[in-house]
Amino acid sequence: MKADAPRRPRVGVDFHTFDGIFQGSRSYLLGLYREAIVLAPDMQFILFLDDPHALRRAHPEFEAPNVELARIPHKGGMARLGWQLALAQRRHRLDLLHVQYRLPLIPLGPCACTIHDTLFETHPQYFKPGFVRMSRLTSRIAVRHAKLLFTVSEFSRSEMVRLYGVHPDRIGVTYNGVDTARFHPGGEGLSHLSELALAPKEYFCTVGRLEPRKNHINLLRAYALLPTPRLPLLVIGQRDFDSEPIYATVRALGLERDVRFLENISDGALPALVRHARVFVYPSFAEGFGMPVVEAMASGVPVVTSNTTSLPEVAADAALIADPRSPTEIAEAMARLSAESEERQRTIDAGIERASRFRWQTSAQLLVDRMRSHFLEARVGNASINQPNFN
Repeated sequence: MKADAPRRPRVGVDFHTFDGIFQGSRSYLLGLYREAIVLAPDMQFILFLDDPHALRRAHPEFEAPNVELARIPHKGGMARLGWQLALAQRRHRLDLLHVQYRLPLIPLGPCACTIHDTLFETHPQYFKPGFVRMSRLTSRIAVRHAKLLFTVSEFSRSEMVRLYGVHPDRIGVTYNGVDTARFHPGGEGLSHLSELALAPKEYFCTVGRLEPRKNHINLLRAYALLPTPRLPLLVIGQRDFDSEPIYATVRALGLERDVRFLENISDGALPALVRHARVFVYPSFAEGFGMPVVEAMASGVPVVTSNTTSLPEVAADAALIADPRSPTEIAEAMARLSAESEERQRTIDAGIERASRFRWQTSAQLLVDRMRSHFLEARVGNASINQPNFN
């Protein structure tokens, strides 16, 4: 008699960031699992989010046969971690649940966890005190109890090893990738510029939530040091906590006519606005990866970024690096790359080549390989437990 085929492992994924504001962890899940579902037809993926219909409309690739979209109503973090995800583990008979940063309070099965960064440990001044206390506790729990651990850069892995004493081999580095179908050089998307009365290659651009860590204030101070007349500065990002000082700085420096803030930008418009910038500036104080840097480089735009945390690892020699605490250094780098020069063209060419190394497929393959190893070990362990003992 033919033996029954083994049941496909069921992998649940907390996809709730798709329902929220645009951020790196949202792009991470979309990019990683867009590839994973192709690489792993032997697994069944169940994605948990509040609006499955929106995900289907925006990303029809998630209608693949090995994907299920399951609704978990948005009730906030405490509800999601307190009981929603744990109940989903049981209801959907999950073999593994993949979460980001923190595990369910009482998990009802094995979990994988991606801790994108430990900046709440090393740079607590850029976060709310309650968030810091919660993150320090939940990250330590995740490191101890997650069956699989991931992060998004070698910098973040080294920090997890240093802070939590975890062996580096336990942590898989699933680098953020870049979607080159969206972020690439060329002339596409000029209509988006026309709607905003912008001219191609005639503005500076930055992308990031309006909160202290992204360092908009020093960027504005740097911009004010550039000689006039100067190109406008386009600031793309949604308001977060402590954003009012950014607007106050614009007023104090008299930049109201030169700086434009755009909060609600569509997925279609964002690549166009990045692609046609003269220079992309990302002087963040601290990052676990720094996805906007890679997306700008892939778009053929010269980049200025910071010399801190993961950013030199990501940019390597394909961007100009500045001290984020120094408006003068930031301004000098912006001026150098805005001028027509061999340095500008070298940076553009090096950026395109550097960005090509960050591929979602590579990270998804590592993710899938580690999941397969976990499931194999689990099957072997269960088989040995079920063997009769003749001693």
